[in-house]
Amino acid sequence: MAIAKRMDLLGSETAFAVSAEAAKLASTGMKIYPFHLGDINLPTPSSIVSAANKAIKSGKTGYCPAPGIPELRKALGKDVGGARGLSYGIENVSIQPGGKPSIGKYIAAMMEKGDVVLYPNPGYPIYESQIEFYNGIAYPYGYVNTPEGLRLDFNAIKKGIKKGAKHIFYNNYNNPTGASSPVEEIERLAKLVIENDMFLISDDAYFDTLYDGTPKSIASLPGMYERTLTMYTFSKKFAMTGWRLGGAIGPEEIIEQITRLNVNMESCTTHFVQYAGVAGLNAPKSETQEIIDRLQGRRDILVKILNGIEGVEAHMPEAGFYVFPKITNLLQKLGFNDGEEFRKVVLKETGVSFCGRHHFGRPLESETDSYIRLAFSGIGKDDLQEGMNLFRNWVDSNIK
Repeated sequence: MAIAKRMDLLGSETAFAVSAEAAKLASTGMKIYPFHLGDINLPTPSSIVSAANKAIKSGKTGYCPAPGIPELRKALGKDVGGARGLSYGIENVSIQPGGKPSIGKYIAAMMEKGDVVLYPNPGYPIYESQIEFYNGIAYPYGYVNTPEGLRLDFNAIKKGIKKGAKHIFYNNYNNPTGASSPVEEIERLAKLVIENDMFLISDDAYFDTLYDGTPKSIASLPGMYERTLTMYTFSKKFAMTGWRLGGAIGPEEIIEQITRLNVNMESCTTHFVQYAGVAGLNAPKSETQEIIDRLQGRRDILVKILNGIEGVEAHMPEAGFYVFPKITNLLQKLGFNDGEEFRKVVLKETGVSFCGRHHFGRPLESETDSYIRLAFSGIGKDDLQEGMNLFRNWVDSNIK
């Protein structure tokens, strides 16, 4: 039987392929240092686990309303709105089985065939994949390297707007780069969105993982409440990656369409998991702060070690799980012309497993530097230090 041709348009999250490659080596007895995947090796808070068990025992294992149970929609609207100085009612929330489904559902509901959609590249690869799968034109915008860190390439954004883009994906506290926008950058982007009558999808997966200060949301700016769909996930803040729980929050008319797709795709998000989500949102901050504190400790160690390696430049990410060091000079010193070859050799010879820049969207023609992404969410401090020391020693012994 022939596979539908449209499947040729579907991309993938290739970090999972790197994970499989590492697992194959691990099966031979080699110790792997997993910096490749943004999974979390910390326990889900006990109050969330207890709430899930209680919900199962009380029979919350059947179908539930397609937009989610009212208790969770109300709690999530209050939490997201409160953190952004906005008001979201139950009608503004559609519960999802994770953060990812909101990407494809928004595109399916709001993008016509041939529409131009702006998306960050490097960025979460599912943006590009879903835009193209639904026959849109994926128009990338990248980042500019500055002494303060990576900043949005507004020239690329303006070119996309000139091509007719009416939708833009924006991921502040970005995966994979760790880039975060200062207030003036968020305001500049919002101004473009409003002036050009666009709609913005704010992927806030790492909004609640800011290590210092208060996170900033573009939806909070004047004129953006009605132009923003916020994508929320329980995976990061609550260490619930495998629970698959998230939500879409935004204008009622868009939420209604996303919920219609819920009915057609999964019927509903797992019933008892939603009660666990309610417990998470109502839990004391101390339960989640412990997760953030432990991640911050790993981040600090990783960045310090990376910046001590000849030819490596790493900015300190303000939020999220990732460091995105520039390795252009390192590759030259080691005699590598290809970043993927470098990644594979490092994995084979040290067991240190990470992703390359190309795992996060097709490289742009304007790019001249090479980067890798290291996730610190799935590896403890001891193994992190051990793995990075192996990597550093390998570099020192191979520099020409």
